[in-house]
Amino acid sequence: MNIIYHKGLTQKSWNSKNIFEQMANIGAEIGRAINWRHKDKRNFQLALMRGLELLDLTIKDPKNKNRLKELFRLREILLDYFYGKNEYKTSDKFLNKYFYDFNYAARKNH
Repeated sequence: MNIIYHKGLTQKSWNSKNIFEQMANIGAEIGRAINWRHKDKRNFQLALMRGLELLDLTIKDPKNKNRLKELFRLREILLDYFYGKNEYKTSDKFLNKYFYDFNYAARKNH
């Protein structure tokens, strides 16, 4: 069963964003998940699922075909960090820094 969290979002509209905007939006949801992680399980799960939904749309975007290795690794890291054994030794700080750079680039391009 596929649950759609961003109801008004289509693959076509998502594809119109550049990679920096896509990753910055994913980062915003992951940042929310980090903030809610130890406060509210429901809000944490919703934010993480929204972030993964956006990541999946980014993976499906044809212009990102040369970035698939990084995008799939990111998905693996997120799932390992939030639900697995954290084999990659990821931290909130690392994720926030990783996505911050995309946010900076997205804002700089506007």
